[in-house]
Amino acid sequence: MTAHLLPPGIEVFERGWLSANNILHYGDADVSLVDSGFHAHQNLTLSLVRHALEKNGLGQLNKVVNTHLHSDHCGGNAALEKAFDCEIYIPAAEALAVKTWDMNLLSYENLGQECPRFAHHNVLVPGQQIQLGRYRWDILAAPGHDPHSVMFYQPEHEILISADALWEEGFGVIFPELWGEPGFEEVAQTLDLIESLSINLVIPGHGKPFADVEKSLSTARSRLDYLASDLDRNARHGAKVLLKYRLLEWRNQELSLINEWIAQTPALISSAKILNMSIEEFAEWLPRALVKQPQDVFWLMVIKSLLLAED
Repeated sequence: MTAHLLPPGIEVFERGWLSANNILHYGDADVSLVDSGFHAHQNLTLSLVRHALEKNGLGQLNKVVNTHLHSDHCGGNAALEKAFDCEIYIPAAEALAVKTWDMNLLSYENLGQECPRFAHHNVLVPGQQIQLGRYRWDILAAPGHDPHSVMFYQPEHEILISADALWEEGFGVIFPELWGEPGFEEVAQTLDLIESLSINLVIPGHGKPFADVEKSLSTARSRLDYLASDLDRNARHGAKVLLKYRLLEWRNQELSLINEWIAQTPALISSAKILNMSIEEFAEWLPRALVKQPQDVFWLMVIKSLLLAED
């Protein structure tokens, strides 16, 4: 386990895949939380934060800092702000979209997801630093999975908070490519940036912290080459992930309503076009594609039950 590599004043709440990990930073002058999970899990997020504050004798959460604004990373913002009167920090490029709550610019409409509205108090600018708990962290641009995503790097302890730019076994879906915007080269550049850093520990957006950065970078680059060599692959992969993510939230849903959601979600409509399918063909193909290559027994059971219920 890598918890021993964490310096004093940092705790990682490893969450299920629907909610991004939360990283609590605490010191005498500041208590900060990086990323706040999905809105459906906001009560658990509040419970985790309250327990950590009480356990460590802390009085207040000062701020919530979002690596990017996908709904699984900022869905608990509104609840945390209400509970703790804390400030919200977001990537600077998202400031106007948050201020006007533009669902398209914020990707929620594109991806068919939901997020309670929140206000922001400050912005994160790549090239600057931010105080998180006891330590100063460099703010690094990390486009690819999301054009405006950032990472945080602590040079003294050589720790990287990578969000969805690097996981132990890959990285987040390259969503921009689904609607015709560049993403593959941006992922490659972000991986190059990570490789240029001296890193003892990576705290990813999903999954446990890990120390073998060289192995993870090799896996990520192999995955990137595979996806970038054929646009259909990225479209199929992104579509499957979006449906799996939605099913994690729904748990149970009628197949007719799933098909309706598919037909109304712009990113999936774009995926269908890349794959040269009508939306009707695509909506029939997508759930069955998950059955063909289930990631685990849970997904096999969920998708088969949906198809059997329809048949």
